[in-house]
Amino acid sequence: MLLINKPYMKHSLILAIILTFFSCRQEEKSNINSEAITFQSDLNFLKKHLSEVVVLGDSLGGIVVVSPQFQARVMTSSAEGMTGKSFGWINHELIASGKIQPHIHAVGGEERFWLGPEGGQFGFYFKPGAPFDFENWQVPAALDTEPFNLIEQSKTSATFGRRMSLENYSGNKFELEVKRKVEVLSKASLDSIIGEAVDSKVKWVAYRTTNEIKNIGSNPWTREGGLPSIWILSMLNSAPETMVGIPYMKSAPQDLSPVNDSYFGKVPSDRLKVSDSLVVFKADGNYRSKVGIAPRASFPIMTSFDSDASLLTLACFDLPGGDKPYVNSTWEIQSKPFGGDAVNAYNDGPNDTGTQMGKFYELESSSPGAELKPGEVLQHRHTTIHFTGEKEMLEKILKKTTGLSLQQISLP
Repeated sequence: MLLINKPYMKHSLILAIILTFFSCRQEEKSNINSEAITFQSDLNFLKKHLSEVVVLGDSLGGIVVVSPQFQARVMTSSAEGMTGKSFGWINHELIASGKIQPHIHAVGGEERFWLGPEGGQFGFYFKPGAPFDFENWQVPAALDTEPFNLIEQSKTSATFGRRMSLENYSGNKFELEVKRKVEVLSKASLDSIIGEAVDSKVKWVAYRTTNEIKNIGSNPWTREGGLPSIWILSMLNSAPETMVGIPYMKSAPQDLSPVNDSYFGKVPSDRLKVSDSLVVFKADGNYRSKVGIAPRASFPIMTSFDSDASLLTLACFDLPGGDKPYVNSTWEIQSKPFGGDAVNAYNDGPNDTGTQMGKFYELESSSPGAELKPGEVLQHRHTTIHFTGEKEMLEKILKKTTGLSLQQISLP
């Protein structure tokens, strides 16, 4: 059985405009050759510059490091313990500077928790009545510069949380409690996800985040006043031949345009291939672009492959069925505020000023908008799995989970 058919494994942000405040010199310093960065070197760096880090997993196998200071984000991971390659993109220059940047404190990190929507009449990233432009765009401090609290920890998992108050563009206030559990998965759990035992010659790390928001206010959250959604975003190290593959449903409704590739203008054909059931997207960190899949056409899985490093990544996430309200994050007053995407991929690259943040790409997922009464909870799970090994073995894993071949997630 294909993983895309498993029900329990059933998000849009214009992130790249933040790049305008980064200089070419900063980019040069922060883009350390990812081939030379090990998990140990990144961990040593984070221990030096952050107030607290939480390490989970096996020092000889799958391992991750989490930062409570940066909203319990997974900063990076490795499939081969301390000496293995570090998979997460980290903005070393910014973190080392100790300075807080305006608009967004873009420290990087392999997987982070945010809330949608970004823009529109129900957005959380603009003050009520402010123009929808970069000068007025600001990530809420609770999602950007303020820490989460460590609640409990074991060798392989840790739970974090905090309360926060947010106001959307329409002036509606939201009192919520966030909980986020990060857990490194066992071999048995991995085999269950894949549907068969993974060959012992394949190196891997798998971790799941379970993210919850609870309405702790006195009023229900309704579509009329706007809805928050759970938004999970990654920053992974890109490479010249990294490709993202996003399967989607052939049988999408006739009135549905399932693939959105116009976030920053149409993606050139040499960087994007759209068939009737698959999107292939180049993620080399050289061209700012983004694609999204509408929820009714999405599967709860996406993948990426770096052929040079023989690195296969799977992102699996909750994707509930039915006509759910997925929030729209475009920077305008929207005619369809609940017509947003469920699945996104982003590739970094030079912006209009010629500068960029770094050589990374993102795999993103979102929950539906949270229509919650006081005391009710919405949960969204997102699982990241990295595999390294011989391409024949990675091909087998990809085929088993998605039905795809490595050749299919490539461009001519």
